[in-house]
Amino acid sequence: MKLTDIKKLKVVELRSKLKELNLDTRGLKAELVERLWSALDEDQRKRDGEEEEPKQDEDSVLAFTAPETVCAHISSASLPTGTEVILRRRPECVRKYTDSATQTESNPGPPAEPLQRGSERGSEGEAGDPGEDPGVQSPEEGVRGRAFYEFKEEIRYKRARSPQPPMEREQAAEENEDRVGLNLYDRHLHFEVSHDGTCGQPHFWERFPLLWSGCRLTHGVLKGKVGFEVRLERKLLTTQEGKDADMDPYGLRVGWSMANSSLLLGEDELSFAYDRRGKKVSGGKEEDFGECFSEGDILGCYATFLTDGAAELSFHKNGCFMGVAFKLSSSMLKGGALFPHVFCKSCSVRLHLDSTVPPWYPGPLGFTPLAALSSEQRVHTTTGPAVGVQSEVLLMVGLPGSGKTQWARSHMKQHPEKQYKLLGTEELLACAIHGGQSDARLQQASQCLTELIKIAAQTPGNYILDQCNILFSARRHKLQLFSGFKRQVVVVFPSAEEWRRRLSQHQTGDREKIPETALLKLQVSCSLPDQHSELQEELLYVELPQEQAQGLLQGYKDEARRLLPPIPKQEKKKPRLNKKRPYPSGWHSMSMQPWRQQPTYWTVYQDQNFYHRGFCDSGYKSYW
Repeated sequence: MKLTDIKKLKVVELRSKLKELNLDTRGLKAELVERLWSALDEDQRKRDGEEEEPKQDEDSVLAFTAPETVCAHISSASLPTGTEVILRRRPECVRKYTDSATQTESNPGPPAEPLQRGSERGSEGEAGDPGEDPGVQSPEEGVRGRAFYEFKEEIRYKRARSPQPPMEREQAAEENEDRVGLNLYDRHLHFEVSHDGTCGQPHFWERFPLLWSGCRLTHGVLKGKVGFEVRLERKLLTTQEGKDADMDPYGLRVGWSMANSSLLLGEDELSFAYDRRGKKVSGGKEEDFGECFSEGDILGCYATFLTDGAAELSFHKNGCFMGVAFKLSSSMLKGGALFPHVFCKSCSVRLHLDSTVPPWYPGPLGFTPLAALSSEQRVHTTTGPAVGVQSEVLLMVGLPGSGKTQWARSHMKQHPEKQYKLLGTEELLACAIHGGQSDARLQQASQCLTELIKIAAQTPGNYILDQCNILFSARRHKLQLFSGFKRQVVVVFPSAEEWRRRLSQHQTGDREKIPETALLKLQVSCSLPDQHSELQEELLYVELPQEQAQGLLQGYKDEARRLLPPIPKQEKKKPRLNKKRPYPSGWHSMSMQPWRQQPTYWTVYQDQNFYHRGFCDSGYKSYW
């Protein structure tokens, strides 16, 4: 039986078939469909295995508990005690989801309207509220938090068409290591870089004007006197367009940072910036320095390395010396290289990186442009994977406040060599430096994150998708996007007491507050992945084992359905009969007879049982 045929069955028929298979008959229609489909699919695989004995090995599933067995690519020491690891060998042919009943346009536009009571769910595996869309909230619920907006965006995947598998990524040509340019691997994904690597600008400057994005250059320096030039090319937002969003509609920081520091130039202890507002910034602290600069101005950034390992950083504006902004001790640098860094908001920048062309403004005596240095005098940064098959993606799954972000950041620290990029709403909001976390910015960040995941799927690298991902359709859609990557699903599902403690601790801060009603709807809609999926190469449960997590989730759902308020029934609209009838009944065909050459008009008298018919030109009147 096909999936489309199963979805056409009524709830009574589904329960009857499940009863024949000795399976649980409780739950909503979406749960029953998923349960029946999984049982039939497993039964079909067993039959295929009996008919073709050699193929049985390829579909085998290996389950073991770490750290007793060690995977080639996962260190047992990096996993928490009791972590359950489920591996599945990747089949040569991935099953395609072609259910036409759940497919719409890939970019459906605004979020879907709330579903009415009794309507069928658009995708398999989602256990939602039978009446109202779980992501919809009443106005009195106040601040809703990032989990709400992430979930609201993921609802769009319910009826979204399955993404087409990306074209095979060709082996990238080896880059010329001597060429200096903006580093494609050491940048925010929402920072666009030109083909020649000399220009850049934020990607979401129109949709999210407050979002900053930055990028380091491919080469840094350890010694000597070196400089580079940056021009504020143009503003992408006018003052009036950005007036409502921020008093400062565009911004730019230029300077130096170390390779292991944050891409938020000036917000880290090891990054040093000259801000457009006439300030020097380091470690998040601002001090008055130099002059303000605007569109068309050219900034010169110069580093002087002393013999004892210390360094001095100075800046120029349009060839005029602004002074020494930072003096760095040798204990701070620890022999590390400094890399040129740009960080901008709602503006585009251009760097002078052609050694054959004279600089825009002559630099101080004794200084050499970075692009003119020999390869021995420069330090090349480490690069990421060149093709998708060398990349991997970790998809986090869990309820709000369960500890997904903490686990992801801990995993990034344990594996610095993989250079993971953490993709989440919280990471985007951190790039809105002076923006705060209002509802409007949370919504903008969630919408931009949806687009950012699509960009990541086409860009080789290692990523961690830090979202709830509690809907089956959202997980399926994202994993299909990353076809060709090594895909791992990490489920963080703690015990009930621990989750309540973490959630309470999470909501007491300024980061996020989730109303009780919204949290109950998220619990009702949650579904956890299992090993019967061909879209993942690995599944990890890092807190409770899978069986305990599934049982606890079912308890959450039962309790949430009991606590949720009933949904008021909508009154049915009365049908409007005889809508827009142009003529009285019985006379329409008569007025259209071809022998009538003169125009006529009809008037209906409400108080008499006859019609009046008149000829406009002759004045003849008669009554019937």
